[in-house]
Amino acid sequence: MGARVRAHSLVITLVLIAMTFTLVDQLAGRFSAAHPPAATTPVGAGTSSPSQSTGATASPLPTPVPNGRARVVYAAGDLADCPGAGPAVADLIRDPESLILALGDIVHPSGAPHEYRRCFDPGWGDLKPRTRPVPGNHDYRTGGAGYFAYFGALAGKPSQGYYSFDLGWWHIIAINSNCGPIGGCREASPQIRWLAADLAAHPTACTLAYWHHPRFSSGNGAALPRTESLWQVLYAAGADVILNGHDHDYERFAPQSPAGQRDSVRGIREFVVGTGGANLTRRLRTAHNSEVWTSDHHGVLELTLRRGRYDWRFLAAETSEVIDLGTDRCH
Repeated sequence: MGARVRAHSLVITLVLIAMTFTLVDQLAGRFSAAHPPAATTPVGAGTSSPSQSTGATASPLPTPVPNGRARVVYAAGDLADCPGAGPAVADLIRDPESLILALGDIVHPSGAPHEYRRCFDPGWGDLKPRTRPVPGNHDYRTGGAGYFAYFGALAGKPSQGYYSFDLGWWHIIAINSNCGPIGGCREASPQIRWLAADLAAHPTACTLAYWHHPRFSSGNGAALPRTESLWQVLYAAGADVILNGHDHDYERFAPQSPAGQRDSVRGIREFVVGTGGANLTRRLRTAHNSEVWTSDHHGVLELTLRRGRYDWRFLAAETSEVIDLGTDRCH
């Protein structure tokens, strides 16, 4: 008799427990329906650059980590051509928190100290604290003294002219393609050894490098194979974007290998942006993997660097038009 009573009590207890769980589940469902979770909006989602069909695959913007956000950089080379005032390219730089990547040949024709004061300062001087320069061949025509004196610590050590920094989710590398004064650009040169070590120490998901002389070009200055070693080190490390000047035009390439083979998996996308103010020049040929080329406009390349991806727009100084735009993912 006692055993039957205990079994009956156990059954009643189990039923009451089941009814309790059912009630809790129902109440939770009603609360969820009345109070749906807040949507997470990625930083910069409302201001992302429009995309076009360029072989890149569009995808939803990722949600940034805490304290992270998209960062904007503007890039152009061949900036101030003395003694002319040149177009108002600097007026296109409107984001007050952006950095300016100056892609060499900051002044023309000789890189003398007075040219930076007389020719660069009037249009670009207010942006100097936000400028991260690399030297071009014109900056070295007087030995580079004017360039390094004008920019000081912003230009790196005068014996090197290369440096790197982190910006949001990206690692940015400034390289000196004037190889002679710094011990060369080939394998085992001081800069190549530094570059390999720098990349190993900064294994970020997205990497951008910039210097003056392009590895690939359709323009008047043509391609310069001496920078292939730089490409090889960057390619092996999974870099994503390379920016150059030197040719006074704008050109965008498909992602490619150091040998110039199209590579949609590990290839690096190169932009040539020699449109900062010097006289524009003509195209000599159409290079392999060239997707866009123009020398009709001075202007700047605007890059929005996001987590895992980047957007680009080329802005024309004469008309404020967007001449080229797109988006792509990092490797």
